Amino acid sequence: MDIEFFRNHCLAKPGVTEEFPFGETVMVFKTNGKIFALADIESFESINLKCDPEKAVELREQYPAVTPGYHMNKKHWNTVHLRQGVPSHLLKEWIDHSYNLVAKVTSSKRIIRTNK
Repeated sequence: MDIEFFRNHCLAKPGVTEEFPFGETVMVFKTNGKIFALADIESFESINLKCDPEKAVELREQYPAVTPGYHMNKKHWNTVHLRQGVPSHLLKEWIDHSYNLVAKVTSSKRIIRTNK
């Protein structure tokens, strides 16, 4: 997976914005104002993805390329090291999982707020 494929895959999802809140080199993707993916655009050696805590542990045990999220909450985030041979179809699946987690949470919070 190259950076353009990553970027295009993230931006193709409904309601996604691309931002650079951590400086010019860290590309961040959000839905409803919440981060679901980020990567360093200079090296593009890894991506950080939100993950269900149980699944995060499973992925770390199964794939050496998956480690606890660098500079992130280690319970909810994984760093995926791209040069360690993870197939593109898995990367897409994990990006989709991250997006769906964040979209679901922000959607649920919106519903709860409107019911008050």
